[in-house]
Amino acid sequence: MTSLSDFRHAKDEFMARDHQSPLTEEQKASFTRLDYYDENRGLRLELDLREDATREAVEMQTSTGDLASFSRWGTVAFEVDGEAAQLTVYKDTDGGEFFLPFADATSGSDTYGAGRYLDVQQLKSGKLLVDFNYAYSPYCAYNERWSCPLTPLENRMRVPIRAGEKSFK
Repeated sequence: MTSLSDFRHAKDEFMARDHQSPLTEEQKASFTRLDYYDENRGLRLELDLREDATREAVEMQTSTGDLASFSRWGTVAFEVDGEAAQLTVYKDTDGGEFFLPFADATSGSDTYGAGRYLDVQQLKSGKLLVDFNYAYSPYCAYNERWSCPLTPLENRMRVPIRAGEKSFK
């Protein structure tokens, strides 16, 4: 198995069995696995981060009406099927982890309507590894009791990202 298939298998196991899973006990009873796009190696990107000099603090609205605090860290630019795209990368003000929420042309049809998330890694070269094959739905996609940051307007793209997790049925 590849690391991607290992990751997906571990997530499916977590969703089905872990007490911290966002699924209700009723959902777990009929859960078999999440639905994913096939791996798309063309959407595994090593990108330059154009850092935001101000690292402005931003408040993101959540699915339950609360606010979540992040720092606008910079932007990454890339192409998907010949179309230019750009996304803003944030950092969690508490843990300092990179956070990349996004919505694309598949949102609301093949994928969760409010968008998906992606954890990005900084490589030794200084570039960011943005591997959309690991894109995932926020917990509020499975259960409305969860509060999830909503994708900001600046991270809503017109291009389709056919990689990662699909809508939860």
